[in-house]
Amino acid sequence: MSSVIPAPIARQPWGMLIPLFVLVGFGAAVLYSAGGGGMQPFAASHLVRFGVFITMASVMVLFSRDIVQLVTYPAYALVLLLLVAVEAIGGMGGGSQRWLNIGPIVLQPSELMKPVIVLVIARFYSTLPAGMIVDWRALIPPTGLILVPMALVLMQPDLGTALAIGFGGVVVMFLAGLPMRWFVGAGAVMAVLAPIAFFFGLKEYQQRRVTTFLDPESDPLGAGYHIMQSKIAIGSGGLSGKGFNEGSQSHLNYLPEPHTDFVFATMAEEWGMLGGLVVIVIFGLILRWGLKVARSSNDRFSKLLASGMVATIFFYVAINLMMVMGLAPVVGIPLPFMSHGGSSMMTNMICIGTLMMINRWNRESPRSGLIS
Repeated sequence: MSSVIPAPIARQPWGMLIPLFVLVGFGAAVLYSAGGGGMQPFAASHLVRFGVFITMASVMVLFSRDIVQLVTYPAYALVLLLLVAVEAIGGMGGGSQRWLNIGPIVLQPSELMKPVIVLVIARFYSTLPAGMIVDWRALIPPTGLILVPMALVLMQPDLGTALAIGFGGVVVMFLAGLPMRWFVGAGAVMAVLAPIAFFFGLKEYQQRRVTTFLDPESDPLGAGYHIMQSKIAIGSGGLSGKGFNEGSQSHLNYLPEPHTDFVFATMAEEWGMLGGLVVIVIFGLILRWGLKVARSSNDRFSKLLASGMVATIFFYVAINLMMVMGLAPVVGIPLPFMSHGGSSMMTNMICIGTLMMINRWNRESPRSGLIS
């Protein structure tokens, strides 16, 4: 078979790429329906963006471990400066200040920080001797590296992205081997501070999202409208759905944001529970492949970096699915590879590109085989 299939093609991680292509194609079909039965305005740009970012991921595969480690801290500093620039000259949209207009490009630096925070925390712990990881001094620098960008993102304000940054960084800290008692203690402190943060740290609309999550029926035409309509769309799909391009909730504009945050509800209405299970299984295959890459890595930096990228994708998937089903507050987290949006696609394809890069490192290592 190797004589039939060219080596550059045969060594690609098709066990991940095929499910990814299927997911993106399925997402384009859902966006076709969300756009009223046409490639514009959502489906065509979704496919174009994927084409651009899969090319970017293919270029990332060529980077060596030494180059990645060399640019880690400069990359973190650059993205941090971009976050500061957002506060100074960033563009407004939807009541938030999250974007930088750089010529024809509209950039959301907070999205770049999600993979970069994983990179910098993995780099920090990969340089520490094993005996120092349990020392309290191993906790302070990474905590600062995480809290500074989180604070800048919360000022935009963007609670969902801030939580995603914190989640990725904390997962890497946990996998690096920090004592469990530190995480238990941090959890206890957060539980005590949560009421204070709710009343004095969150904006009024963010507080409404939390209270609406707890009781969406209390304001079905106001703050609870998003969750209520999402539940109606998902429930009305039944087992096999209403049929492609036959969804009433999205086509009649009852379902808000049917092409971004609530694209899963749009899909479930037309494809039913079976379609939802297909989507979840595909995500499972992609995440499973990412975990195999992490387990097959021979050095601490690669293991932590791969695990953190898997955690970042998982956060997107888990929070979005819980959000549209009413199991979590609405925090504006899109569904990877299916929602329409360049920033989300960029972040998740950086994660995929990083995993493909580490997979190449593993393949070229004498103690590791090819992961497909």
